[in-house]
Amino acid sequence: MSLRIIFFGSPQFAVPSLEALANDARLSVDLVVTQPDRRAGRGRELVAPPVKVAGESLGIPIWQPATLRSEEAHDRLRSMGADLFVVVAYGELLQRTVLTIPRDGCLNVHPSLLPRYRGSAPIPSAILNGDRETGVSIIQMVRRLDAGPIAAQQRISLDGTETGGSLSVTLADLAGRMLPDVVLDWSAGRIDARMQDEQLATMTRELTKADGEIDWHDDAGAIERQIRAYQPWPTAWTTLNGKRIVIERVEHDQRRLDLPPGTIEFDQRALVVACGSGSLKLINVRPEGKNAMPAEAWFRGLRATEHPRFGVS
Repeated sequence: MSLRIIFFGSPQFAVPSLEALANDARLSVDLVVTQPDRRAGRGRELVAPPVKVAGESLGIPIWQPATLRSEEAHDRLRSMGADLFVVVAYGELLQRTVLTIPRDGCLNVHPSLLPRYRGSAPIPSAILNGDRETGVSIIQMVRRLDAGPIAAQQRISLDGTETGGSLSVTLADLAGRMLPDVVLDWSAGRIDARMQDEQLATMTRELTKADGEIDWHDDAGAIERQIRAYQPWPTAWTTLNGKRIVIERVEHDQRRLDLPPGTIEFDQRALVVACGSGSLKLINVRPEGKNAMPAEAWFRGLRATEHPRFGVS
């Protein structure tokens, strides 16, 4: 008899996990619980969560409650008779009442090497801090955020070229490869979960658009990591002549500019920005209201005075 699962998830990150569970003959995903459709884009049209789209293509019933905090929601979950709940970036912290419904409890996928980087921004945090490795942790859910015992954990190396987007894809695929065997071993009692070391725990917070603003007084290496970490959200940005410009890609530059931080030097070979320490070569930018473009093409169209400076009103 297949292990009966209810899957909770919403963004694209959760899709490989759902597909891996649904396509495993040893498992039965009986219900997908995801966030309601939200209005997005300039047209403010309703957009379905990626997990809903994936679940429908797999032929799995979809449920999109506004919240799981009601008795009606609890009753529906109980009525399913699931053996296990699997949660991957669902978007709501589950109450203790929900955690106790399935026979085998609840497992959660988290894209970090817990207890490092609990919370909502583990992927950009690993890039921002220049970590040499990260990974996926599958934990037993408890009421405290990302604090449950670790059922499984796999590590990957980082080479310093990852963006928030590319690393999310890598970790999502890793989670999908891990999950089927982990949930089966968990429900069969073959996993001895280990408690997290609270002394090593660190917490991340939800990012905002303001977090992406570049402080050119920072070290060039820190700014380069910020630019990679904050793709695709919230993006790393600066201003010039009162307009916002997203910095999409840079490279380290060896020259030392004796110029104030944020000042742009263009020598016909490269567009370079002075930082608090070191400098960065601009490769791709996205000006306000425009598509991404090569930095040199953008700069040539500015008709800028000599040595314009980012971030100065």
